[in-house]
Amino acid sequence: MEIISLAIIGLVIVISPGADFIIVLKNSLNAGRSAGMLTTLGIGLAIGVHMSYSLLGIGYLISQNQLFFSVVKYAGAIYLIYLGVNSILTANDAMASVENNEIKVKPAQYLLQGFCCNVLNPKTMLFFISLFSQIISVDGSSNSFALWYGVYIALLHVLWFSIVAVLFTSKALQAQLRKVKKRLNQACGVGLLSFGVMLAIKS
Repeated sequence: MEIISLAIIGLVIVISPGADFIIVLKNSLNAGRSAGMLTTLGIGLAIGVHMSYSLLGIGYLISQNQLFFSVVKYAGAIYLIYLGVNSILTANDAMASVENNEIKVKPAQYLLQGFCCNVLNPKTMLFFISLFSQIISVDGSSNSFALWYGVYIALLHVLWFSIVAVLFTSKALQAQLRKVKKRLNQACGVGLLSFGVMLAIKS
């Protein structure tokens, strides 16, 4: 596969709406920019995990072990359903202040949410396994390129979701978002819940 094609594939995967986008949006709206950025960092760290086991060949073993894959699948589904239900039940109209978004932010909480949301997603797991299987050669000659490509994917995630966090906590959008914040938060909850349910029932 050509480098340009791989670069485009990575970009499309990152910007495609999914559970990661929803969790960054939800945390940014509820707790401010810092929470959104910490969630983004957690996602970036999770990408590092996917990249590591793919490069080490563990990804192939995971894909061949139905029991282990099922555990990851249902753990991810349960976590998304939990986040979705919690988001729906706690939705309110209060907006985190852009100027004061540093207070009351629990770094570990949002970092862990971003990390778990991504690392427990079997779709992301399969994406890395299938993609890296096209890059890594048996003799190991392309491993260096695969490593740099993994770094590229991780940086793309961090950059894109950082933009999302900054955009949705900007002063220009605060007034407009405040009017629909509760509905938007509920929509995020429904989205996470739907992703979790679809993940659980999909064979």
